[in-house]
Amino acid sequence: MQHNFQQKKLIVIGGGAAGFFCAVNAARLHPHLQVVMVEKSHKLLSKVKISGGGRCNVTHACNSIGDMVKNYPRGHSFLKKAFHQFFTNDTIEWFQQRNVSLKTEPDGRMFPQSNTSQTIIDCLLYEAQKYKVEVLLQTEVCSIKKINNQFEIAVKGRPAMVSEYVCIACGGYPKSSQFQWLSLSGHSIQPPVPSLFTFNIPQHSITTLMGITVPNVTVKIAGTKFIQKGPLLVTHWGLSGPAVLKLSAWAARELSQKNYEFTILINWAPDYNENTLREKLQQLRFSIAAQKIYNKNIFELPVRLWNYLLQQCSIHEEMRWADLPAKEQNKLIKIMTGYEIVVKGKTTFKEEFVTSGGISLAEIDVNTMQSKKINGLYFAGEILDVDGVTGGFNFQNAWTTGWIAANSIGR
Repeated sequence: MQHNFQQKKLIVIGGGAAGFFCAVNAARLHPHLQVVMVEKSHKLLSKVKISGGGRCNVTHACNSIGDMVKNYPRGHSFLKKAFHQFFTNDTIEWFQQRNVSLKTEPDGRMFPQSNTSQTIIDCLLYEAQKYKVEVLLQTEVCSIKKINNQFEIAVKGRPAMVSEYVCIACGGYPKSSQFQWLSLSGHSIQPPVPSLFTFNIPQHSITTLMGITVPNVTVKIAGTKFIQKGPLLVTHWGLSGPAVLKLSAWAARELSQKNYEFTILINWAPDYNENTLREKLQQLRFSIAAQKIYNKNIFELPVRLWNYLLQQCSIHEEMRWADLPAKEQNKLIKIMTGYEIVVKGKTTFKEEFVTSGGISLAEIDVNTMQSKKINGLYFAGEILDVDGVTGGFNFQNAWTTGWIAANSIGR
């Protein structure tokens, strides 16, 4: 009986963060399992390598599950349950036990103390070696079939592979057609759409201010409920920065339906609305009546931006607060609290592209990451219909789902 027990095999498809975390933890927790990881490209952990500018944004410093899940436009209810099994503190501890200590930046992002993603990669490779995980590169899976109690995995240009357990952790796909081999297994796919992108505003005069960062604005998509607050960056093709990236993530599906043509409203003074700003300007007409409007930038905006917005309102350079006519004042109020820009198109944000979409979460048991349709088939990471904003959230999804799958497989 013991002999048969030793033959059980797990094949992990995908050599990224989720695949690695599943493979090394499964091999460690279940020594009787033979673990094989297959990766279709010729390199492992490529996203880990480039993440966070090559420093690897491992996770986010957050010890409240309720707060953490607010950073996932898709999959927050699913992760709310999953995080009870393996959360940020578990990630920190897991790496700590393997002599990789993490540090927290002021914005909450966590990086290895060494400041290089290679530390994370070396740690995971060492674990794979230590627990005898077999790694096959340039091995592309074409299909998976379950026959009796075993999976038959067809591989391009190689003999088929056989195993009792499979964990699919091949990352997100940008095109629906790429999911075809998975939909053949009877799973529903939420169609993928890009997430985390910047907004293109061709020929808009504000792009002459490229390089300017405004520390705090709100950006709203006109005619929707989507709104985000945070820093905004003006680039030579349009708008970027955390406020825009977060907005692109939350509204990913709707913006895809609009074919990336939509209007945004920027509030440059997010502490005010039209009414409270009107009151504020009335006060200024008295309190600093003699000062020139151009010289007194009360909203602490970058000077070039303040001058640009005043020009948009036809306010000339010599005008004093006391002399501001009603028409120009109304225009200033409108532009400060709801500056309209028409967006046409998007640009993918760096190499850290994320796609929303993937395997429908209704078909996955959140406690084990096992398919509700096929016993022995597990999923982890971005192949699931889960995606986070930037800041270490997508990696935390990879570690959590990879660990839960590893913990359940071979039980």
